[in-house]
Amino acid sequence: MSPARCHLRAALFLAAASARSVTTQVAARRGLSAWPVPQEHSMEYQDAVRMLNTLQTNASYLEQAKHQRGDPQTQLEAMELYLARSGLQVEDLDRLNIIHVTGTKGKGSTCAFTECILRSYGLKTGFFSSPHLVQVRERIRINGQPISPDLFTKYFWRLYHRLEETKVDLAVVEVGIGGTYDCTNIIRKPVVCGVSSLGIDHTSLLGDTVEKIAWQKGGIFKQGVPAFTVLQPEGPLAVLRDRAQQISCPLYLCPPLEALEEGGLPLTLGLEGEHQRSNAALALQLAHCWLQWQDHHDAGELKASRPGLLWQLPLAPVFQPTSNMRLGLRNTEWLGRTQVLRRGPLIWYLDGAHTPSSVQACVRWFRQALQVREKLSSGPEVRVLLFNTTGDRDSAVLLKLLQPCQFNYAVFCPNLTEVSSTGNADQQNFTVTLDQVLLRCLEHQQHWNCLDEEQASPALWSAPSPELAGPASLLLAPHPPHSSASSLVFSCISYALQWISQGRDPVFQPPSSPKSLLTHPVACSGASVLREAAAVHVLVTGSLHLVGGVLKLLEPALSQ
Repeated sequence: MSPARCHLRAALFLAAASARSVTTQVAARRGLSAWPVPQEHSMEYQDAVRMLNTLQTNASYLEQAKHQRGDPQTQLEAMELYLARSGLQVEDLDRLNIIHVTGTKGKGSTCAFTECILRSYGLKTGFFSSPHLVQVRERIRINGQPISPDLFTKYFWRLYHRLEETKVDLAVVEVGIGGTYDCTNIIRKPVVCGVSSLGIDHTSLLGDTVEKIAWQKGGIFKQGVPAFTVLQPEGPLAVLRDRAQQISCPLYLCPPLEALEEGGLPLTLGLEGEHQRSNAALALQLAHCWLQWQDHHDAGELKASRPGLLWQLPLAPVFQPTSNMRLGLRNTEWLGRTQVLRRGPLIWYLDGAHTPSSVQACVRWFRQALQVREKLSSGPEVRVLLFNTTGDRDSAVLLKLLQPCQFNYAVFCPNLTEVSSTGNADQQNFTVTLDQVLLRCLEHQQHWNCLDEEQASPALWSAPSPELAGPASLLLAPHPPHSSASSLVFSCISYALQWISQGRDPVFQPPSSPKSLLTHPVACSGASVLREAAAVHVLVTGSLHLVGGVLKLLEPALSQ
């Protein structure tokens, strides 16, 4: 990730403040609006995004950087220089009323719950998250809404030209995963911090054990700043406790949501899935603490509900959620996380789960939803998996966790909405090559077929070859699977959705399908099954980028 792009992401975080607070004052003091950019009147949003994409680290450099990574502490210190080049100082960030959240699973949902709760009190909120699903401007939200294309374009070019004029040779900074050396840890004075559920992810950067990852994530703790975490396994919870104690950070364990419901009405959540209750419990504590700080401007030591019994962590206060808190939880929307789209006979289940623990939660949610649907069944139903992964994630592990869903078809494709992404700047990714993503999809298919064969007859079949077969393989995998549950590989999301939907989705109606879409035997026979099914349940998971590409095609309004 280049220095310019690092800064664009570094200075914007989840913040909440009233309209009269310093957040607005800091925005007025930045002076960016006075920076002359004569070109911007002719610049369009897509032009800005294309320029932003040129700042992406390319695939070859990224591979080289893995083996030559410098001192991570030096990289974090460099962020102060990037900030200064934009006209800001760390002291400006100190004046923001920030809630800083990290974790492996659920941190985005936790922030979405928190932000919606604070808005329900009439507060003005800013929300930075990563990655985006459909458009890059989703990463920066004001009062719950992505900033407009015009606003993104305006400030992108002003910041871009300022960085260009002060360009010097500086180190590349790793961003986007949260923790000790992440660029977001330039925040020195948050109001409150939170750690959502921890698990194995980003092992090449964070470590190969959950304890090492907990140490990294606990790096956001600050002296005297209250912090909250959800129930974790013993190892990582002990690490978080020790990190907090070392710097005199008061760390509290969130009570379960059931404890806050006692004596009152059950809490209704805007996000589906049992695992969202843990995220909501953390969000309530973060919002409650922030509101106390706003009233007294000193959160200090909170009054724990009772002494800590679990690894010496005190239990956070148990309080009765207010009507505004209930409203915020109920109205929370967070696209691509336990999201359901019902389109005639097609039911799309979208969840960007990409770690073992989050995929397990996704499977529980999907199977519970199917159980409810079975009561309404009026004919044969088909289950389809649409899957992809990115980075260093172990797809074999994730696919094994998905086996209990008993899919009739497994479909794999890259995170590309179309074969060519030249007209879709928001979805471009230069950190990988086309060959890499296609080979990865074929590896997914091989893992899936092997797992399915193990269940059916371990010694009967051999695994299909993952090798590419020339240009024709851009549409479908070259060899039909030998297992009982059929699998296919498509070269882009659009082709995968065309085959799955068979023209039955009233919104997704592409002009025409490629002639070779049904030349594969499994694709041809499966097409008849999909057209005749009373209901088609499609689970899209494994990657938030995949979910974003699917949403772009199924919900065209999100691109407007």
